[in-house]
Amino acid sequence: MSPTRIAYQQLPAAIRHRISEIVGLVTDADSAIEGLNSSVAARLHTAGGHSFVKALPVDHRWAWTQQREAEIAPHVDAVGAGLIARIVDDGWDVLLFDALDGHQADYSPGSNDLVPVARLIARIGELPCPHTPLRLAEQRLAAYTSADMLHHFAGDSLLHTDLNPANVIVDNGQARIVDWGWATRGAAWLDAAYWVSWLIAAGHTPEQAEWWAAQVPAWQTVTTAGVTAFAEANARLWAEIGAGSTDAWTTRILAASAAWRQYRQVGV
Repeated sequence: MSPTRIAYQQLPAAIRHRISEIVGLVTDADSAIEGLNSSVAARLHTAGGHSFVKALPVDHRWAWTQQREAEIAPHVDAVGAGLIARIVDDGWDVLLFDALDGHQADYSPGSNDLVPVARLIARIGELPCPHTPLRLAEQRLAAYTSADMLHHFAGDSLLHTDLNPANVIVDNGQARIVDWGWATRGAAWLDAAYWVSWLIAAGHTPEQAEWWAAQVPAWQTVTTAGVTAFAEANARLWAEIGAGSTDAWTTRILAASAAWRQYRQVGV
């Protein structure tokens, strides 16, 4: 179950005091609307500038993603947001990041953001995968495909795996990506594949979305069988996540994933 979103001001006073000691007195906090991974996600305003806070209760089943994100942050600062501090206290696990300027990526057909995002995915693929313990792509997808398909997803590349446009910030023609809690080790082409469903949800046809995925060099390493296996597994994953959901963006990505699966099944 996704964490319940609360306002920054609802964090314990002791936590907010520690945050102010680090970044300065917080004069305002703008809660993020999108995203399902944090109880608190907000842009903080201080006299010295801005920062971003993410927080989860330490007993939440996704609390491990806070530690994962803190561990991976030094390895992805070239494509992400710099980690300022981690606070674990009073029942909360809190991450403070540099706030990124810019706008959330627009994935719609014809958007000027598409090229920067393709370049971003390529840059992620160039990063060395750290020795930090990471989940494996084939393990994450094992429940959604047959065992004989899992070899397609295995590899030694660092993956983000959540190309939700709310996680991608574009400024002056350069894209960066936040929310690394689900960082994964796997086949180099997978981040481009994860992008496809979001492109379809933004209005692309499956064929157009795959064309954009192909602008990422690692896509050239994938087989037709591998793409089809992923499209099918991803559709099953989103069918599970979105079962009974009335949330608009969940409904869109569920439908987009199903459309891509159908496109691959018909044959390309």
